[in-house]
Amino acid sequence: AGTVVVFGGEKEISMSDTECDHRVAGVVSSAPAYMMNSEAGDDATHPYVALTGRVPCKVTGTINKGDLLTTSAMAGHAMAGEAKAGHMIGKALESFDGEAGVIEVLVNLM
Repeated sequence: AGTVVVFGGEKEISMSDTECDHRVAGVVSSAPAYMMNSEAGDDATHPYVALTGRVPCKVTGTINKGDLLTTSAMAGHAMAGEAKAGHMIGKALESFDGEAGVIEVLVNLM
């Protein structure tokens, strides 16, 4: 849970590992409100991905509450980024300043 994923790789989605990746798909959720395609497989093969809503997200670097978030070079983590259509995950609901951690974010793929 909290892992930032992108479309592509060996499976349909894979862990992000590139800054500002336009292939961003969302954030793996531990408590999905709507479980679309729930018969497709288990969490190991078909994790629930938050496309919108409030979820915990792995982050890196300095982030201020309200910052726009994008993928980072640290695998599965988001970072504060510039507003660029198609690259944004959403907005930080908490501040963070460190190498790696988890904060609440508002996922709103833009």
